[in-house]
Amino acid sequence: MLDLPAHRLMSSGLAGTWKITSPPPLSFRYSNWRHADRFRQARCAQGPSENTPRAIEKRKTNGPGKKEHHLWMKRDSAGAGQKALNLIRVISGLPNEREAVYGALDKWTAWETEFPLIAAAKALVILRKRSQWTRVIQVAKWMLNKGQGATMATYDTLLLAFDMEARVDEAESLWNMILHTHTRSISKQLFSRMIALYDHHEMHDKLIEVFADMEELGVKPDEDTTRRISRAFRVTGQEDKQKLVLERYQSKWKYMHFNGERVKVKRNPRSW
Repeated sequence: MLDLPAHRLMSSGLAGTWKITSPPPLSFRYSNWRHADRFRQARCAQGPSENTPRAIEKRKTNGPGKKEHHLWMKRDSAGAGQKALNLIRVISGLPNEREAVYGALDKWTAWETEFPLIAAAKALVILRKRSQWTRVIQVAKWMLNKGQGATMATYDTLLLAFDMEARVDEAESLWNMILHTHTRSISKQLFSRMIALYDHHEMHDKLIEVFADMEELGVKPDEDTTRRISRAFRVTGQEDKQKLVLERYQSKWKYMHFNGERVKVKRNPRSW
């Protein structure tokens, strides 16, 4: 047999029959190489196929999607707004009697598996915006009697409703309960709310007592509360304490409007 290169030999399909062929032209081999290179680049750009056996097996083991595990139970609040409106509709036509209102509210929650706290809180917000203070007091008291909604936001709304309805005695009872139960966690907003209530009803001695508790707990009053406290000391004839309060808590700066702009200027100490 002739000693020829491998590309020069080609089998004709019959045993023992060979024929000599010439190698393919260089242009043909170069075009095939370019075609294979483009195919590899396209495969790399597309990334791994999702229909390969390995990808299919990975989908089966991982499941349909990633599952998130939480340490708390998420409450469904999608229908809380509608429930709040239903609550307001239920009590809107009732007389201002405790038995009637509480009975209607109990029926509102009769078929609930758990207390609809989110809906009740939204109802309080709506009633507060509508200035229906009597209904605010009724709903808030009903919630607290059920052992629900004992939050600073509920207390703040209830104290505001007591202020608007001139029910100072009930506000004092609620404040004393808050002071003894949540001594170290009373917010500045609640202190300001109670001081505003006493200032509204010109109970300056009570206001100063709340300010004393405020100072004892290390809560700093805001600007409006500081002005109310200083006015209470001035009315009660304690000008020295009034000056001390202003020096300690009133901001050294104030804002004024000049040429249509809001500017920050230093406060004059003589105006204290």
